[in-house]
Amino acid sequence: MERKRKILMATMGLEIGGAETHIVELSRELQRRGYEVLVASNGGVYQAELEAAGVRCLSVPMNRREPVAMLKSLILMWQIIRRERPDVVHAHARIPAFLCGILHRFMHFPFVTTAHWVFDAGGALGKLTNWGQRTIAVSDDIKDYLWDNYGIPGEQVTVTINGIDTDKFSPEISGAAVRAEQGIPADALCLASVSRLDDSRAFAARCLIDIAPKLLADFPGLHILIAGGGDVYDELKAKADAVNAEAGYEALHLPGARTDINEIVAAGDVFVGVSRAALEAMAGAKPVIIAGNEGYHGIFTPDKLAEAMLGNFCCRGLPMCTPDALYADCKALLSAGSEVWKDMGAYNRQVIFDNYSVARMAEDALSVYRQVWKKRSAVISGYYGYHNLGDDAILLSIRRRLESLSDDVTLTALSNAPETTRAEYGVEAVQRFNLFQVRRAVKNADLLISGGGSLLQDRTSTRSLMYYLEVIRTALRYHKPVMLYANGIGPVTREKNRRRVKDVVSRVDRITLRDGDSMEELKRMGVSGPEMTVTADPVFTLEGIAPAAARQRLEAAGVPLGKPILAVSMRQSGHMERNLDAIAAFCDRAAETHTVLFIVMQTPDDAAVTEDIRTRMTAPSWTFSCPGEPDTMMGIIAVCDIVFSMRLHTVIFAAKERVPVMGLVYDPKVASYLELLGMPACGTTEAFSADEAAAVFADLTGSRAEYAARLDAVAARLEEAAGENERVLARLLGLDQA
Repeated sequence: MERKRKILMATMGLEIGGAETHIVELSRELQRRGYEVLVASNGGVYQAELEAAGVRCLSVPMNRREPVAMLKSLILMWQIIRRERPDVVHAHARIPAFLCGILHRFMHFPFVTTAHWVFDAGGALGKLTNWGQRTIAVSDDIKDYLWDNYGIPGEQVTVTINGIDTDKFSPEISGAAVRAEQGIPADALCLASVSRLDDSRAFAARCLIDIAPKLLADFPGLHILIAGGGDVYDELKAKADAVNAEAGYEALHLPGARTDINEIVAAGDVFVGVSRAALEAMAGAKPVIIAGNEGYHGIFTPDKLAEAMLGNFCCRGLPMCTPDALYADCKALLSAGSEVWKDMGAYNRQVIFDNYSVARMAEDALSVYRQVWKKRSAVISGYYGYHNLGDDAILLSIRRRLESLSDDVTLTALSNAPETTRAEYGVEAVQRFNLFQVRRAVKNADLLISGGGSLLQDRTSTRSLMYYLEVIRTALRYHKPVMLYANGIGPVTREKNRRRVKDVVSRVDRITLRDGDSMEELKRMGVSGPEMTVTADPVFTLEGIAPAAARQRLEAAGVPLGKPILAVSMRQSGHMERNLDAIAAFCDRAAETHTVLFIVMQTPDDAAVTEDIRTRMTAPSWTFSCPGEPDTMMGIIAVCDIVFSMRLHTVIFAAKERVPVMGLVYDPKVASYLELLGMPACGTTEAFSADEAAAVFADLTGSRAEYAARLDAVAARLEEAAGENERVLARLLGLDQA
């Protein structure tokens, strides 16, 4: 149940136009990157292209200002947003922004707008404008306009570009089909133009038609191709027909609204247009005359780049186009010839590569989305808040890996000591035994992480097993994705408990396991359905403190550093009482060559058994404890020579730091990991001998380099495998796209 970020674009329609093309290219690129994109609009010629790219298109008549149409649109948008629950709503025109702004006040969804053009800011129209929580402007001058007319602070406005698909608009694209369709000979000189033929956008097209007789006289056989549709199309088509009648052939072609703009561009030798249309022609390596309703740049040359970019190639603030100016530039450019066109086109295409990529446009939009969309949240269930450095190391490693993926996720731990967990590990935390808090945290989360560690076992108690299963059931009842994160499974000895584990775990979404034995145990229980992967303990991704800092901590604790250090990690266990004298005797023998340092992984439990052993020793020994600092303990172990451990995570810490380890087995999980690492056991809590341990210790110290090399090979593989936990988690949270 992988959850992708969902982006709802809201615009008036999908007919031919620069803003519409911007929306299409942005939507396609975001969809290609793995986001789920929906477009709500009145539809149009580009709808098929979007749907072919996997973008869902929803019909909403946001192209009309009539009160009835706007009320209908408001209701439809409310229904869409409530049903689809988008992570961000991105409005692209005045009416959609106004309607979404009303809904935003009540529904509180993340809300972004793009200013593609300048609007009348006075009177009632000004009140219809809503710029959302953040605004994207397609040029610097529009950003200034937003401040001057609406008081939008600069820090709330991000300037983007009209990203151009350089594969779609390329000199490799052929215009032959368009020429053949329009009856333009393959060797004929052709001037192309693309524009929305509305009264507010068609000034350059009018001028072209006005100067056409003079151009036809200068260039016999010339063809002029003007693509686009709008409210003055019929008027301009009639004028073009009159010119054609006088010329004696169809020189002026007005094919109406088209989606094959790249082929229209390719059909021409030179191009006249403005804004996005001009940029698309430049990507197609065409020489360009920039002319529009707001001004006139003329023939685009390198000296005009800075000025053109400032206004997004829209000519705002420049002198208006005149028929005489356009005629002179058209004549000059048409006369220049193919070699000049080739050089100009190559420069123009490079401008697009350097400044107007679709990837850059998508990154700009995503940077704004991240400012407003709600953070994803995960709840983590484990043995947290018990001052156990092994389990706390799991929490710290998962938190750090999430941070490396994204700053877009909050992590909430179910903890026995929420305030301590919150302070020590920088995560949110709730009391694990407060049913109301746990349910609320899970209900509000996007994902439940169960683990890591050995949570699903009844060796401790059936009550412990039931607790962790009930947390998973809670998430399933709220239809939340669940990941078993690097779990160690078992032992689960009671048949009824095994059925319980099977029934619950078979319904989770993904399972990663820290060892192969856990995989086999789940299979023996009959667990099926979720994808299961053997990875490694997440602590293999944790980094300890630097060796110099570790030695400073030991010196501060009064630990002598003149000899190699044997780190000893003991814990309470059912048969420990019978072994205390033998363990003390072994430590006395080790003290002849090594400093014996007892490390406390869980307080106060380990401290008590440690002191019991130390009081039975005759040689001096030392103790080191650092509650809430698993990375410190890992660094301490890194400066040790050998580790003697009962605790699994001390074994894992040692492996991570390539320190040879000998294990005292109290649980099958310890034996399993020692075997995986190729490290020796020196007995079990049911049968421990000081002589046997001394023999293993002698072998480890005598062949330390060989054991360390063995650890290095295995641990490197486990570090890589542990990274798969992170990759699975990223996919479940949708972070592999961001």
